[in-house]
Amino acid sequence: MVKYVAPPGWPRQVRPPDAPGWEDTATSWLLDICPPEYRSYPVLRRHVVVLARFAVLHVEASQAAVRRGLSEARALLRDVAEPGTVEAAIETWHVESARLAAERRAVGLVEEALRGRRFVARL
Repeated sequence: MVKYVAPPGWPRQVRPPDAPGWEDTATSWLLDICPPEYRSYPVLRRHVVVLARFAVLHVEASQAAVRRGLSEARALLRDVAEPGTVEAAIETWHVESARLAAERRAVGLVEEALRGRRFVARL
């Protein structure tokens, strides 16, 4: 019996490396997390490892945007929103930061697997 291994942080929407159809599920998932315009670029649909690199950069850019949002929130929003709204916005940035950290790990793992890395089950 063949056992396919996916490491912690692997996206649940993507089958483990070497499982039947795993690259198709990786392609679908990567396209879902990228901007919709990426679907129109033939090179990204034909070369999933290139798509993975685009996805990594997209997620990292989103992480940079969240860091900037957090650093500027109080100063830029205090004149246009109530203090409670500003704090809610900051909390939203923190939630988004955590989500993006998990997504960055997942997309990085998928990219590594597409480049040939295989994962070993640990006890």
